[in-house]
Amino acid sequence: MLAGTLPAVRFLGRVLAAHQVMAERLYPSTSLSCIGACFLRSASKRAMIRSALPLFASRRLSSLRAVAASLRPSPLDPVHIRLFQDAGGRSLSSSPGSAAAAKSAASDPVQLRSAREDIRELLKATFCHPILVRLGWHDSGTYDKNIEEWPQRGGANGSLRYDIELKHGANAGLVNALRLLQPIKDKYSGVTYADLFQLASATAVEEAGGPKIPMKYGRVDVIGPELCPEEGKLPSAGPPSPADHLREVFYRMGFNDKEIVALSGAHTLGRSRPERSGWGKSETKYTKDGPGAPGGQSWTVQWLKFDNSYFKDIKEQKDEDLLVLPTDAILFDDPSFKIYSEEYAQDQDSFFKDYAEAHSKLSNLGAKFDPPEGISIDDDGKGSIPEPFQAAKYSSGKA
Repeated sequence: MLAGTLPAVRFLGRVLAAHQVMAERLYPSTSLSCIGACFLRSASKRAMIRSALPLFASRRLSSLRAVAASLRPSPLDPVHIRLFQDAGGRSLSSSPGSAAAAKSAASDPVQLRSAREDIRELLKATFCHPILVRLGWHDSGTYDKNIEEWPQRGGANGSLRYDIELKHGANAGLVNALRLLQPIKDKYSGVTYADLFQLASATAVEEAGGPKIPMKYGRVDVIGPELCPEEGKLPSAGPPSPADHLREVFYRMGFNDKEIVALSGAHTLGRSRPERSGWGKSETKYTKDGPGAPGGQSWTVQWLKFDNSYFKDIKEQKDEDLLVLPTDAILFDDPSFKIYSEEYAQDQDSFFKDYAEAHSKLSNLGAKFDPPEGISIDDDGKGSIPEPFQAAKYSSGKA
């Protein structure tokens, strides 16, 4: 009897090894010492062998598929399916691009392209360009170049979807951006949160008339709120020493002075709401009629148009209804920052070029890509040029 069961035991061992490989693919960043225990916590190896031997003796099972199906609990029970999807995995049900999904561990290119079209429709309907840009920025802006380990280094990993990080002071109001995007995430399970946030941010810039951002996708999501970065990694609007503060934060991420100024130009979009940030007026002649929820104070007149108005208006500081934060004013006071601010105020093409490069760099900070080289969704030549967005139709005030 023993001699007859040894081949079965060896075969079962191979089944267990297959489960181990599956576990490692689904949970690559787990800290468990034995990932197999995560799938089969209630069964010891001895108990499993004892329960499987009669099956071999009956010679009814002839394949690895049949043996795996005979084991209980299943490694893909509803709990594990949910955890897999939360970690950025694909739905096991049929969905757009599901055939291609098996080829990539993070996001599916077909679903990414479809999600981009849905984001464009969302922007047209809600004019949420500024908050989507901010969402992508704040998910990636926690990166620390001095930390090598992922996800401890922070960055674009989808951690901002968790309440603990959404409640950081600098992220006030971003729960609204997550609510806007959640239906798209639900529709495209083959797109990670990390990719969705960066896709939305880049698309918002482009749709508002800004430059085309050279993007790649395939970012892996963190799988739990305990992996969120600590608070205090993002820039503050009114620090005692604005220039030193900006350099401290952005140098930590690996940016230089030119990139700091270029990225600051994104304030050409959006408004500051005092109930969220503590800065700005409750409303101005440029914001009292919306679009979207009225109120707040914008940096520019046409605050849904991406151009170089920010630098012109910060330099002039002649309109009391336009916001100028300490971290804005310093761009023309600090000698190094001023070089680039003056250039961008005069040359929008130069600003667009430098901004696109800096935004692309920001979107990749700290990310773990699968595949490592990333995924392009513009290589088919479709949808790469957005429809022009006429911000003037939605802004009030001076021409």
